[in-house]
Amino acid sequence: MHELALPLLIGLILVALAFDFLNGLHDAANSIATVVATRLLRPVHAVAFAAVFNFAAYFLTIAFPALHKVADTIGQGLIDKDLITPAVVFGALVGAMFWNVVTWLKGLPSSSSHALVGGMIGSGVAHAGMTGIQWTGLNKTLIAIVLSPTIGMILAMLVMLITSWLFARATSRNAERSFRVLHLLSSGAYSLSHGLNDAQKTMGIITVLLYSTGYLHGAFEVPHWVAISCYIAIALGTLTGGWKIIETMGSRITKLSQHQGFSASLAGSIVLFCASLLGIPVSTTHTITGAVIGAGTARRASAVRWGVASSVVVAWVITIPASAAVGALFYLLTRLF
Repeated sequence: MHELALPLLIGLILVALAFDFLNGLHDAANSIATVVATRLLRPVHAVAFAAVFNFAAYFLTIAFPALHKVADTIGQGLIDKDLITPAVVFGALVGAMFWNVVTWLKGLPSSSSHALVGGMIGSGVAHAGMTGIQWTGLNKTLIAIVLSPTIGMILAMLVMLITSWLFARATSRNAERSFRVLHLLSSGAYSLSHGLNDAQKTMGIITVLLYSTGYLHGAFEVPHWVAISCYIAIALGTLTGGWKIIETMGSRITKLSQHQGFSASLAGSIVLFCASLLGIPVSTTHTITGAVIGAGTARRASAVRWGVASSVVVAWVITIPASAAVGALFYLLTRLF
């Protein structure tokens, strides 16, 4: 157990909640890009819609506690929880927040999840070396980097194919009306799954901080007040919106119809709900980007702006090493004090 004065503990928890807020702001594009791009909802209405469903994920976990496994992976599945110190948590959070701000300013939809994973790994290795890494949790997170956008893309193409067949005899007007309703529903489901998976990452960080400082006794479980605080923080961040990234996700990668927006949102929500059930801190950004590309490709490959898509992929590749380096640096800086 590592002693930490209560004011410092509160300050570090507030830093974690600030990351959660920034996560919501940065990843607002994931939840609302398709409804904004297709003009299904106005931007202001879209962020409010997404924020409500982000917070509604809290009630979903009350009904289905098994969906709260991601917090365990972040809290004790990446670095041995008995080796984590407040300085490690601080380094991880600053590393993740630094990368989020950089990519937000550049308008690149990088992954807040993998920025946090990178910050945690970099800070943890700087503290305890490679022996502290929990390879099972890290490996499934790294595998998800490849699988989540790939599965999202394939599912979006399948949804496009199946629904095109189902609506083959419908008039264009009736089909458009139906897909507008379906798109709104699928967007709500995606915002729900986004809040569910992403808010848990901060829950895991705060829980392991409480555990390492002796404020959490018994089983490694997320306290009720931590869960509701994280859902509120990410919902408020989403409400603020990340407009530069929304532009990239919603219109620069490919132009979307209501049919494509529905397919992308539905595919993304399926991937995220399954990931939460399996306890995998999957990237919501990677998932929806793959789904958007899949929905665009289902019509024709030339509809996707592959140059923009490739720049997004580059941001993905360097997210974990960049945030790990910054996380390690800020951990080492804390050693000076």
